[in-house]
Amino acid sequence: MMRGLVLVLCLIPGLAMADGPLTVAKPWMRYLLPSVPAAGYMVLRNDSGSDVVVTGASSPACGMLMLHKSADDSGMAMMMDVQSITVPAHESITLAPGGYHLMCMQPVMKVGDKVAAVLSFEDGATESVVLPVYGAQGSP
Repeated sequence: MMRGLVLVLCLIPGLAMADGPLTVAKPWMRYLLPSVPAAGYMVLRNDSGSDVVVTGASSPACGMLMLHKSADDSGMAMMMDVQSITVPAHESITLAPGGYHLMCMQPVMKVGDKVAAVLSFEDGATESVVLPVYGAQGSP
């Protein structure tokens, strides 16, 4: 099923626009060192009447790009890969430090770059997004 999903490349913090049911806002990547995984963050807003399910991501700037979630289990900080992230109809999901995020293993980037990534969806659709790269302090 084609839903005409369009992710707009939001390079200005706070700016979000879209033609389809999913809007991406405030995308960015936190990069520390080549030997440390980088992490991708954004806000996914679903304005459609149906859930939208993100099932994966890829980027030429990452050896592997995975869907991840940070959690606290009885005071023990944990990070785990997840198979999907569901954005419920008429709601938003925030990919942010301490929660859902994209985990970039073997990053090939530097602060100031713009990293291209492709999000994959349950229905087989894929869409591109660009994430500006910031350092340890995060996005401005």
